Amino acid sequence: MEMANHEVKRTFDLLHRYAALYADKTDAIGGFDGKQCFAFSTKEYIENTNWISLGLLALGIKKGDKVATVSTNRPEWNFFDLGLAQIGAVHVPIYPTISIEDYKYIIEHCEAKLVILGDQKLYQKIGPLVDEIEPLNDIYSFDEIEGVKNWQEILNAGKASKETEQLEAIKKSISETDMATIIYTSGTTGVPKGVMLSHLNLVSNFKQHSNNHHLGSEATTVSFLPLCHVYERSMNYHFQYKGISIYYIGNLGQIMPALKIIKPHLFNTVPRLLERIYDGIINKGKELKGIKKSIFFWAVKLGDNFEYNKKFSWWYKQKRALADKLIYSKWREVMGGRIKIIVSGGAALQPRIAKVLGVAGIQALEGYGLTETSPVIAVSNPVNGEIRTGTVGPILPGVEVKFSDDGEILCKGPNIMMGYYKEPELTNNVIDNEGYFHTGDVGILVEGKYLKITDRKKEIFKLSGGKYIAPQMIENKLKESFFIEQAMVIGENEKFASAIIVPNFAHIGKWLEQKGLKEQGKAETIKMPEVKAAIQSEVKKVNKTLGQVEEIKRFRMVVDEWSPETGEMSPTLKLKRNVLAERYSHIIEQIYATTAGEHKNGMRIKIPRINLSLAELIRKLRNSNIFM
Repeated sequence: MEMANHEVKRTFDLLHRYAALYADKTDAIGGFDGKQCFAFSTKEYIENTNWISLGLLALGIKKGDKVATVSTNRPEWNFFDLGLAQIGAVHVPIYPTISIEDYKYIIEHCEAKLVILGDQKLYQKIGPLVDEIEPLNDIYSFDEIEGVKNWQEILNAGKASKETEQLEAIKKSISETDMATIIYTSGTTGVPKGVMLSHLNLVSNFKQHSNNHHLGSEATTVSFLPLCHVYERSMNYHFQYKGISIYYIGNLGQIMPALKIIKPHLFNTVPRLLERIYDGIINKGKELKGIKKSIFFWAVKLGDNFEYNKKFSWWYKQKRALADKLIYSKWREVMGGRIKIIVSGGAALQPRIAKVLGVAGIQALEGYGLTETSPVIAVSNPVNGEIRTGTVGPILPGVEVKFSDDGEILCKGPNIMMGYYKEPELTNNVIDNEGYFHTGDVGILVEGKYLKITDRKKEIFKLSGGKYIAPQMIENKLKESFFIEQAMVIGENEKFASAIIVPNFAHIGKWLEQKGLKEQGKAETIKMPEVKAAIQSEVKKVNKTLGQVEEIKRFRMVVDEWSPETGEMSPTLKLKRNVLAERYSHIIEQIYATTAGEHKNGMRIKIPRINLSLAELIRKLRNSNIFM
């Protein structure tokens, strides 16, 4: 494939672009070890990747073979990603936090020949699978692990190889329509699905969204969201395309010290992390006294009236300038002092957070997409001034979007996946005859331009009265409260909506202390009348913003922390509603058990209910022949 030396049509063409445009860069990619940074120059990046390609060829890996990686973020991940791409092999990146059963399923399903994993902990989980899975040949590790082959053995085999002409011939044979990767989506139910993405899918997408800001090779970023997820991976290519220095952080506990040392100009995140950063800032403000505290929250309050591209009065500009000098500059300093842009994806960002970041001089850019769309469908664009709080921005150029009769977002373009690996029927279920991918998300266009996601089509449920409830929208409003960490709205086929709420115990502890009350254990805390009243007050505030049928009539608090590690959330931080419904089936039963019957003259007539939870009933029905 003949092309200009900096044109990119396949992912590994990024290396040619590096050589042509950023040859002298000393920190193309790097890492952070918890105390200091280290980096690879452009020359070292290209050499290491070429050696990995040659080393894989020496191991017998051929075009079309699958190789899996299971690791946290690190520079070496890129050596294998582009090293595999250069020989036409298919990279299968796997989350490092899934179950052993899912590892076994994915490695078997994709027929991986090799697995490259990160550390001892991962090897203890995956190592035993070598003898169980065909055609898995071997496992290599990035960290030094006794008795395990190290990735540098592949590197050294590449250094010793004389097959550079063979490598060049293979590279030329690879088309932009060839498969580059299979990414297994975790989903919230069922077994993982393998999304097949071509070079064209990935490249067409990241080249487009790289146009949405002016930062270039002078800029630095940090990468801590999983590279095995298409969002961070696409942005990873985007950063390389623009020559931005990338420092990988494999330990999420090291993010804040890394920000102070690396001083990034931009980074990607998910709303959950921004919520924690925001809560941390607000909690610091609450610890202030007197005039300092008043000034702090005056500065926060200025964000209420902020909107991108809004024409502000002279007086507002003066107040903002003063607030920037006294308060906002200190917030930016926490993130290194040079931060200009934060890209948020994966879920809806609370408007109050976007506004506060915006007024503080940090552009909070929201985007939207799926693994199947490579991923970006829409994203904010500050270059064109197209940013609107509460939306995910305008549709990405080159991507076509329309809406079905029920509001579902349908998408078409070069970014649409090749299909689900070994699952043609599933593929046909989501890509229609006109080539539109059915996202499963419901949305609208605001001002005819900005896409706003209103809910997941599959998560919308109907009350017994026939009215539909969009739970995610209500959950996001509940989570805006400092008192609420997590929430799941329930009520399918019931008379009204209710919620399971995980309180923000860190905030509640400080709040109780300020009231002169003693903090207790979590189980005891949620029983305290003061805490119940506080949560009830927060729910009432949200109810005032909702339609009557959407209002949360009842809630119950639980003490569990929901996370991907404990199984209640997917790796992309989406609620696993079926898991939560089953786990809290007894609580859901209690909520609705006391509502059975009719009201008469203010009295409740109790009608006995079948002693079977909704989740248990669904499971029993599925196990019967009724759905055959």
